[in-house]
Amino acid sequence: MTYSRYTEDIISHYERHWSQAVEQLRLDTGPIHQLPADFHIGIYERTSKMFAFATVSMSLASDESRLELHTLANHPSLQKAAIVEVMTSVAHYHRTGRALGVGHTVNLGRGIIPGSACEYGLISLPYLDGPNLEWMDEPRVRFLWLVPITAREVSYKKEHGLEALETRFEESRFDYLDPFRDSVV
Repeated sequence: MTYSRYTEDIISHYERHWSQAVEQLRLDTGPIHQLPADFHIGIYERTSKMFAFATVSMSLASDESRLELHTLANHPSLQKAAIVEVMTSVAHYHRTGRALGVGHTVNLGRGIIPGSACEYGLISLPYLDGPNLEWMDEPRVRFLWLVPITAREVSYKKEHGLEALETRFEESRFDYLDPFRDSVV
């Protein structure tokens, strides 16, 4: 497929940090027409047991503040359709609802995959990849991590703050790849 220069830059940024996309998917249902024409979800193999589902062209080159998101999974074939739908919905919300940024939570409307209690996404720094993934300089784009979290964790964040929740994550050594994990609070 032929993409714009902006989209090619985003894809190249992901490939420099992870790998070439294993797959590129775009939903053909719902209000997909309200997303940029090049928008899709790239699935990148980070390790043999960790895959990143990443938005590509969630933002436009003309946007004042450009943002892309990724989430991580351990079994992409089992979770693929559900995660692509969630990431597309979050991108749609960012474009047509409220612009997202670090520390925001978004209601996913259901578990990240069926049966998961992680029904929210926390927009976080890409701690596993650091600032080299977080920022692309030209054009300036920010890449953040969508961490699936539970309703109890959202409540805890609202009461105690983002830093307190992230401390709980670290102390509990929560498995961010496990969509069926227990709440850390």
